[in-house]
Amino acid sequence: MLRLPARQIHLDFHTAESIDRVGAKFERKKFQAALRQAHVNSVTVFAKCHHSWSYYPTKVGRRHPSLKIDLLGQQIDACHAMKIRAPIYYTVGWSAADVADHPDWAVRNRDGSIATIRHDVAAAPSDPKPPTSWVFLCPSGAYRDLIVRQTEEICRRYPVDGFFYDICDVSTACWCDRCRAGMEEEQLDLTNDADARIYHIQQWVRLMTDCNHVIHNNHRDATIFYNGTTKLHSPHEYAAFNTHFELEDLPTTWGGYDKLPLRAKLFSEMGKPTLAMSGKFHTQWGEFGGFKHPHAIRYECAMMIAYGAACSMGDQLHPSGQIDPATYRNIGHAYEYVKRIEDYGLVGKPLANLGIYVSGQAAHDEGVARMLLERQIDFEAVRRETDLARYDAIILTGATFLDDAQAESLREFVADGGSLLILGQSLFDRTGKMLFDIGGKFIGPSRYDCDYTLAGRELSEGLVDSPFLNYTPAPRIVATSGHSLAAIHEPLFSRTYWRYCSHMNAPHQLTEADHSAVIQKGRIIYCAHALGKMYADDGARLHRDLFINALRRVYRKQILTTTLPSAGRASLLHQPDKKRYVVHLLYSPPLQRGRTLVIEDFPTIYDVPVELRVPEKIKRVRLPLNGKTLKVAKGRASHGLTVPELKDGHQVVVFEY
Repeated sequence: MLRLPARQIHLDFHTAESIDRVGAKFERKKFQAALRQAHVNSVTVFAKCHHSWSYYPTKVGRRHPSLKIDLLGQQIDACHAMKIRAPIYYTVGWSAADVADHPDWAVRNRDGSIATIRHDVAAAPSDPKPPTSWVFLCPSGAYRDLIVRQTEEICRRYPVDGFFYDICDVSTACWCDRCRAGMEEEQLDLTNDADARIYHIQQWVRLMTDCNHVIHNNHRDATIFYNGTTKLHSPHEYAAFNTHFELEDLPTTWGGYDKLPLRAKLFSEMGKPTLAMSGKFHTQWGEFGGFKHPHAIRYECAMMIAYGAACSMGDQLHPSGQIDPATYRNIGHAYEYVKRIEDYGLVGKPLANLGIYVSGQAAHDEGVARMLLERQIDFEAVRRETDLARYDAIILTGATFLDDAQAESLREFVADGGSLLILGQSLFDRTGKMLFDIGGKFIGPSRYDCDYTLAGRELSEGLVDSPFLNYTPAPRIVATSGHSLAAIHEPLFSRTYWRYCSHMNAPHQLTEADHSAVIQKGRIIYCAHALGKMYADDGARLHRDLFINALRRVYRKQILTTTLPSAGRASLLHQPDKKRYVVHLLYSPPLQRGRTLVIEDFPTIYDVPVELRVPEKIKRVRLPLNGKTLKVAKGRASHGLTVPELKDGHQVVVFEY
């Protein structure tokens, strides 16, 4: 398998045409010194940016009007002289000057309007422009030809290590004149969103096919990645065109520190290496003068390695071409640490016997992942192609997404001894048909705008002995051959202007409803509420505890068991070539400050219990960060120990066999 460099920089360079003397202060030696100080081994450098400008003497594209040097060529030469890779950035979905000169290249909504992100096409030139404000472009016709021809030009001019195409698969569909004509030619229904989406995917596949062909005809070993194709819901067709997967995330402002683990596990399942991408910025991309503290960058990098991903930190080069030494001192603090730990994460395979079946609906999937992460219950990501036999239990996260083939494979999984925990609408297919025998009968949707759960004795641990609020109501399912583990109390009424009580929801009825909140039949438990999405939206611990209590009834044989405070994270990787298992323990509670999550404090956690249940005979357990060897208490099938301390946010425990 391809091994990616673990200490990468993504060097943004989106530079307005109104700025003079672009690249004039680029100095090769200072550039190299900064990279050397930061222990960098790969830098993504810019061929073409969101403003549409190219940073080399192009004959195909648009050279930046004030560019003084071949900045791209000089950066590649400087990197290669240090044996540092230099993949090449090329924008696709946003290209301001291109779309200004060619409005017909824009993505069009169904009504013919131009598709944008926070961009007002009617704004006056002097109106303030919001952050991240662009028009989307459609990769078809003359614009597609431009992309392919410029890719070929770059491949012929430079020694190409790789390409990074940005802003790919930019919208649900496009109804520009070319796409409308193309859909009609392929006998697709222009009024049908699903047909429009099919054609949209085909357009991107055609572009990717042509670009990959050009690149690999000229540079066989070049890496290729299309940014925007690693969302939870990304079409599976795109995966084949990526040599690896880059997981773009700025956890400070783009979904938090629990976004990475599920995606890292999902894309690791596809058999290609992963790269996690964050940034040096306090908030997000495009922020000049914004800095994370070096300890925060170090923690983020440790987290990337813990989940088996290489590291990439985003920076933004000053338009002058002058690199910022302070940025690379900060990143260097983290990458010096990454050099110590990267061998304990890269080429490691996540190992767990609990699976989250990824629906592609982030609120459901990430909410369930977060509940597990906060209890340090490790998991793998399941997709359609996954072999289910290695799992003890699988969780369906609450969204409607299964087709008949997927449901049948899960029914066979249960028949072969596996267990299911089903949440919310994952019980049903898109027609409303129940897919599993849960020992209950569907009698209709909820009659109210909320409802309440009263846990029975089997699920009561840690829960209140009173009905607690569910912000989203459950479908009404009455237990028949199944055992009801939790009751539902309906509210007195739904809140309306005509009938309301106090500030929020109506109080619960004193009698139980006929339908249940949780039903168990054999190795299947059904929780009627979408607990993952509710937890993602509202964060009530009662919902998490109910979920964990239900899971414990069908999942008892964890491979990795540990106990940390809720901000602690635990990840298990298997490195069979090195004959070892690696446990990563992380602890630093993110602090919410305004719109930004900040990593700042590293409280030391003492005497952390760790138990590993694996078939191999463990020969030695060590802590590579301090060189200590730990004593292991061996059970019949498990190996237990106590880690003396988890300090500075991260600890590595290596089990050798």
